[in-house]
Amino acid sequence: MKILIIRFSSIGDVILCSSIIRAVKHQLGAEVHLLTKSFNERWLYHNQNIDRIIGFDSFDSDIIDDLRSENYDLVIDLHKNLRSKRIIRSLNVLSLDFDKVNIQKWVLVNFKVNRLPDKHIVDRYFEAVSSLGITNDGEGLDFFIDPKITSPKYLPNKYIVISLGASFGTKRIPISLIEEIIQGVDVPVVLIGGQDVLEIGQSITSKCINKVGVLSIQESAKVISGSELLITSDSAMLHIASALKKEQIVLWGNTVPAFGMGPYYGKHKISFKSFEVDGLKCRPCSKLGYNSCPKGHFRCMMLQDSKSIIDAIAGMIQA
Repeated sequence: MKILIIRFSSIGDVILCSSIIRAVKHQLGAEVHLLTKSFNERWLYHNQNIDRIIGFDSFDSDIIDDLRSENYDLVIDLHKNLRSKRIIRSLNVLSLDFDKVNIQKWVLVNFKVNRLPDKHIVDRYFEAVSSLGITNDGEGLDFFIDPKITSPKYLPNKYIVISLGASFGTKRIPISLIEEIIQGVDVPVVLIGGQDVLEIGQSITSKCINKVGVLSIQESAKVISGSELLITSDSAMLHIASALKKEQIVLWGNTVPAFGMGPYYGKHKISFKSFEVDGLKCRPCSKLGYNSCPKGHFRCMMLQDSKSIIDAIAGMIQA
């Protein structure tokens, strides 16, 4: 069989599809192609479960002609929006998709009533392809680090990582909380993040190893792989750490674990802790996020319990 899997969106979203990609490849013996954003191509090349990566930025006749020429037996739509549906109609091929539970998410965001299934999105993906006889192998997510990537020089033997980046401002850990964490732990802290959070990294005054804006995604993953644990928000690094089977502490801002996109380790017993500010009537304010808090106070992050976070870090490192 030749199967096309569709997932556009961000790096973290594509990582969440890696279990399905692996299962389709190994359990069906299929040739697997992935249609994703062109930006994602650069870090997917080392995934041997993908036979072809098709970078996609805009809907045009060239991309459709290219896809048609592959003569796919099946399309698995893990994006499920108007664009992906349009592509499937153009290919005129059998397809499977999954329940995005958007109505339940809308109810939770707008009325704060949780009608969401108590299932991780990865498990919902597997339900969507169960008709193919595919089962969850329990191996969790995949992220393949280029073997040529080396760790940055002068990292200590033992350290923790704090990730500053996230796709939206209301998911990011505020500077004041980062400073408190750095000052409260007894182990060296390495900061990572992309160019979009460079100014935040430059604003950190506490003693740390600041690698913000200087590492690629692959290099950041390498740093995480050598760490004791990761402190992150709802971001791509959360899913990379899950794929690398690293312990982590997740600080939730405007989004909530109930959306089903927290750490996912499959059958592996890896420790993680989630921290949320309970009792906020405005949370979750969005299923995605905003550049800044729509209420102007950002209490979902500013009221995080730094002492409990620091104590959890100490406990996880000593365990």
